[in-house]
Amino acid sequence: MIKWSRLVLFLVVVGLLGGLFTTTGQVASNITLGLDLKGGFEILYQVEPLNEGQKVDTTLLAATAQMVEKRVNIGGVTEPEVNVELPDRIRVRIASHDADQEKLRELIGKPAVLTFRDVEGKVMMKGSDLAPGGAAVGYDELKRPLVTVKFKEPKLLEDVTRANLGKPMGIFLDETMQTSPTIQSVISGGSAQITGDYTQESAQELADLLNSGAMPAKLIEKQVTSVGATLGAMSLEKTLYAGYIGGAFILIFMLVVYRLPGLVANITLVAFIYLSLLFLDWMDATLTLPGIAGFILGIGMAVDANIITYERIQEEIRSGKTILSAFRAGERRSLVTILDAQVTAMIAAVVLYFFGTSSIQGFAIISMLTTIVSIFTNVFASRFLLGLLIRTNLFKKPSWFGVKESEIGEL
Repeated sequence: MIKWSRLVLFLVVVGLLGGLFTTTGQVASNITLGLDLKGGFEILYQVEPLNEGQKVDTTLLAATAQMVEKRVNIGGVTEPEVNVELPDRIRVRIASHDADQEKLRELIGKPAVLTFRDVEGKVMMKGSDLAPGGAAVGYDELKRPLVTVKFKEPKLLEDVTRANLGKPMGIFLDETMQTSPTIQSVISGGSAQITGDYTQESAQELADLLNSGAMPAKLIEKQVTSVGATLGAMSLEKTLYAGYIGGAFILIFMLVVYRLPGLVANITLVAFIYLSLLFLDWMDATLTLPGIAGFILGIGMAVDANIITYERIQEEIRSGKTILSAFRAGERRSLVTILDAQVTAMIAAVVLYFFGTSSIQGFAIISMLTTIVSIFTNVFASRFLLGLLIRTNLFKKPSWFGVKESEIGEL
C-alpha cells in the first residue's frame, strides 16, 4: 500500500528548504569578504619593548593588538583584521581599497604619549592621568575647534596649576609640543583645554587618540603589501566559476549513479551550502580564498558521506535484501565509517587552527563549520528524507537505487 502521507511530508520538507534557498543571494551578500577578495592592504609589525626591562609576551601582544584595532577604527575603517603572530608580530589587514593607507600607517605607529611639562621640561602629568573618555572636541569663543580634557584627580591638576601659576605649561604629544598655554588661574574642577591650530577633523582625531590611550609597545613596520581590488575580484570570480562547474558535475554524477538516493543527496547538498553560508553570516566571519578552499573541501566531505551510505545500500540490495531492509542495514553499517572520517577531519582542522597562521586559521574554521553542518545535513537529514521516500512504497525497484536486476544475487 502506498503511503501518501510520507510523500507529502517529504514534499513539505523539500518545499521549505526551497523557500529558504531563495534567500541565498541575500545571505551571501552579508558575508564580509577578506583582503584577498575585496582588495586593500596588509601591514606587518614587529613589536618591541617600549621601556627597558619590558618583555614582549602574549599579554603585551594582546594589549597592543587591541590598541591597534582601536586606532584603525579611529581612521574610519570598520572591521579590520588584527592578528597576533607569535612570538612578536602583529599583522593588520584592511579589506578596503578606499582607506587612506598612509594616514592609517601613521596613526597606528604613533606612540601618542601625552605629557604636561613645566618650563624646564619636567613632566608634571601624563596621559594616563586623564579620565577614561575624558578627551572631547570643544570650541572657543570664536568657534575655533579645541580639545577639552578631564583628569581623574582634580586635586592633581589643581596642585600643578597652583605651583605653575603665571607660567607656560607645554602639552606634548610624544616629543612634539602641541600648545603651550599660560596658566592664568588655578584650575580646580579637573577640566582643561588643549588649544592650537586645529580643524574639526584634526581636533576629533587628537581627542580619539587620547581616549584610545598610549600604545603599550613600540611597533616597527616590517612589510606593507597592497592587494588591488581587481586582483581580488578576479580571484573571487574564477573561484566561484570553478565552484559552479564542480558543483554541477557533482549533482549530475550523484543523480546518474545513485538515482533516487542521488536526488536526495543533491537536495541535502543544497541545504548544506545554504546553512553553511547562513552560519558564516551569523558568525560575522570574514571569507577569504583559503576559507573558500575549506568550503569546497567541506562540500567534498558532504558528498563523500552520502556516497559511503549509498554504496553500502547498493551492496545490501545486490545481496538480495528488500529495499527497506537494505536501507536500514546500509545506513547502520556506514554510520561508523562516516563519523570516523568526520572526526578525523575535525581533529585536523583543530590542529591547523591552534598551530597555523591567520590564513590557515581561516581555512580551519571553515573546515570545522562545514564538517558540523555536513553531519546534520548529509548524514542525518539525508537518511531522514530517503527513509520517507522508501516508506511510501513507491520506489521498490532496484533500478531506482542504481542497481541492475542482473546484479542481484551475484555477491
